[in-house]
Amino acid sequence: MNVLNTPLADALIFVPKVHGDHRGFFFESFNQRSFEKHVGASISFVQDNHSQSSRGVIRGLHYQIRQAQGKLVRVVKGEVFDVAVDLRRSSRTFGKWFGTILSDENKHQFWIPPGFAHGFQVLSDSAEFLYKTTDYWAPEYERSVLWNDPQIGIQWPIMDDIILSEKDGMAPPLATADIFS
Repeated sequence: MNVLNTPLADALIFVPKVHGDHRGFFFESFNQRSFEKHVGASISFVQDNHSQSSRGVIRGLHYQIRQAQGKLVRVVKGEVFDVAVDLRRSSRTFGKWFGTILSDENKHQFWIPPGFAHGFQVLSDSAEFLYKTTDYWAPEYERSVLWNDPQIGIQWPIMDDIILSEKDGMAPPLATADIFS
C-alpha cells in the first residue's frame, strides 16, 4: 500500500496495490499493522457505515464535537469528491480543506483523523460510500459546518443541481461552529 501525504496535518491517502488479470482484481483493502505504522498511532475501528447517494448529493460537513471520529473512507461504486476540513484550533492547518477523488476505479482510501469535519459530493450517477469510524455515532455530539462557507472556500466540482439535507443546508459557518481546541 502506498501512502500519500495531503496538505492537511495528519490526513492521508492510502493507495492499494491492485493485482488484476483477465478474471478481475484483488487488493488488500485494510491491514491494521500497516495502517497504524503510517498514521503513527494505535487505532481501533468500532463501526462500519455504508451509504448510497445520487449525483449532486453533498453529505456534510459532519463531525462529532465529543467522541470525535476518525474515518477511513472509500468508494466501492461510482465516484465522489471527498473533503476534509481541519477543525483543530491548535493545528497549523486549522480551517483549511483538502479534497480528493475517490472512486471504484482508483480504489483510494482517505484517512480523516478525529478533529476534522468530513463531507463528499457524488460525481457519478450514483455512488456507494464505505467508512470505518474510530468511535460510535453519538447524535447528541454531532455537528456540521456549512458546506459552502466562504471562509473555508471549498471548490465543489458540481455547482448546479446540488442536493442537500435540510440539516446540512442550515449548518453554521466555521466562525460560529463548535470546534476542537
